[in-house]
Amino acid sequence: MKLDRKEILKALETISVAGEGSNMVESGAVQNVMTFGDEVVVDLVLATPALHIKKRAEVDVMKVIHEKVYEKAKVKVNIKVQAPEKKKPEIKGKAIPGIKNIIAVASGKGGVGKSTVTANLAVTLSKMGFKVGILDADIYGPSAPIMFDVEAERPLSVNVDGKSKMKPVENYGVKILSIGFFTKPNQAVVWRGPMAAKALNQMIFDAAWGELDFMLVDLPPGTGDIHLSIMQSLPITGSVIVSTPQNVALADAKKGVAMFQQESINVPVLGIIENMAYFTPEELPENKYYIFGQEGAKNLAEDLKVPFLGEIPLVQSLRESGDIGRPAALQTATPLEAAFEDITRNMVQETVNRNKNLPPTEAIKITTMAGCSAVNKK
Repeated sequence: MKLDRKEILKALETISVAGEGSNMVESGAVQNVMTFGDEVVVDLVLATPALHIKKRAEVDVMKVIHEKVYEKAKVKVNIKVQAPEKKKPEIKGKAIPGIKNIIAVASGKGGVGKSTVTANLAVTLSKMGFKVGILDADIYGPSAPIMFDVEAERPLSVNVDGKSKMKPVENYGVKILSIGFFTKPNQAVVWRGPMAAKALNQMIFDAAWGELDFMLVDLPPGTGDIHLSIMQSLPITGSVIVSTPQNVALADAKKGVAMFQQESINVPVLGIIENMAYFTPEELPENKYYIFGQEGAKNLAEDLKVPFLGEIPLVQSLRESGDIGRPAALQTATPLEAAFEDITRNMVQETVNRNKNLPPTEAIKITTMAGCSAVNKK
């Protein structure tokens, strides 16, 4: 007797794999049915390796074919287990209308110049034509007000759609919110995690940020509660790690990369920046002295298979400019301006690469022309 394949499939539609609602054919468990005279071979794919599930599926197939098609059919059932790919759990917050990209700037260790780098990246982005904001999330050591010469400023209250919102302080084309605006210069912020998280949420969601191409989030050093709060509150586009070349800083930078890459967080690392890469005396402009080691962060980036965004020299004017509230990137035709432009372009390009898989309405198209970048919304 020659068995009919369509008849066999119709019979298999009357049974299902244990634990699944739809029948074997609809669920895709039946991958193939082949007949050779009175012989039939059924290939099944199951999502579970449980032996009792596999055995029951095999018995059910043989039984239904014998009962509904041909009782003397020679039935062979091949079972392959193919567990569905588990989606990585992600800590993701709700988007802020009008903000296209949120970049977390982090460091595993304090004192590596993370806030200085954040300020200069923001200024460089603004010079390139982007709309930029800084959220100073370093609750216990806010420095953005000093670096932007706005210590005496206070965010004003504005009405947005009938709701009272904080208007960020603005200078050099950069919008800024920091806990430093709400504390006295000599006042220590002694808060537990929940209080710090609440203050951050207010600066994030109770603020009138308007349209921003980039929001840079200056995180505190280390890997702790504030970092998790930020990543729970905001859909971070990507992260940037700042480190100096010496081993003690690189060890902590490695932990910073690991924090963003762990399965429960899964925030793309856009790259590593090496600060204090080398020292060049003003009187010997051709000389480079690698005080803290040479290319440590660059080598770390290669080891971790993340992009290296560039290096920043150890220059006295970089410190002085931060102290007087005028970021060094504002200066023209200097090695520091060139370094920050190079790093910023690399960061923008990595952001573009990161956004390629996003829906068109959430992505931005960035083109680089004559050393400057422009944003075209898709």
